[in-house]
Amino acid sequence: MDALETLKSVGAIITDDHIVYTKGGHGSVYINKDALYPHVRETNALCQLLAKQIEHLQPEVVAAPALGGIVLTQWVAHHLGATLGVPPLAIYADKSDQGLVFKRGYDQLIKGKRVVVLEDIINTGGSVKNAVEVVRASGGEVIGVGVLVNRQPKLVTTDTFTAPLFALLDFPAEIFEAESCPLCVEGRPINTTVGHGKKFLEKKNNKIKALLY
Repeated sequence: MDALETLKSVGAIITDDHIVYTKGGHGSVYINKDALYPHVRETNALCQLLAKQIEHLQPEVVAAPALGGIVLTQWVAHHLGATLGVPPLAIYADKSDQGLVFKRGYDQLIKGKRVVVLEDIINTGGSVKNAVEVVRASGGEVIGVGVLVNRQPKLVTTDTFTAPLFALLDFPAEIFEAESCPLCVEGRPINTTVGHGKKFLEKKNNKIKALLY
């Protein structure tokens, strides 16, 4: 199976819905990475495909933002080792109030090394861009970016990271501002199971209560 069919097989592709995204925008499409990772066979298969796309870069390190990226680094490094002879180091960056940061001495592991940054889903490209920046700030050479799904292929490109971008699947999805969302106008219920719909509705209800009382 290809990337799209593999993601569909585990229920990771959601369409014709009403989703609230991380940055507050709304849309009808969602890639549920949490539906993928419990399935080891399918996760392994996608990471093998991703490894094939970047093996020509011959990375010495693969790095990713926590948390989902941790799984990717391990599997992709494993498959790269099968073709390169020696697997690259697999590290991840933690979230902090100032953005991503390498802890546990990982910054020393990438200094002067050829690094490929990995991520599961690109929505706005912000987290990947932050990961690229922290790798460079730690003295690593970013030679490429590899992702499972790019949801904004027209906006997030190689130019975004000043490094070659490789995506298993381009899955464009329109993002609407919350204030002008046509799905809200239609009265389509917001999904509170995935995305940030639950927080959005709680915040909205709190504003209404504040106005009433």
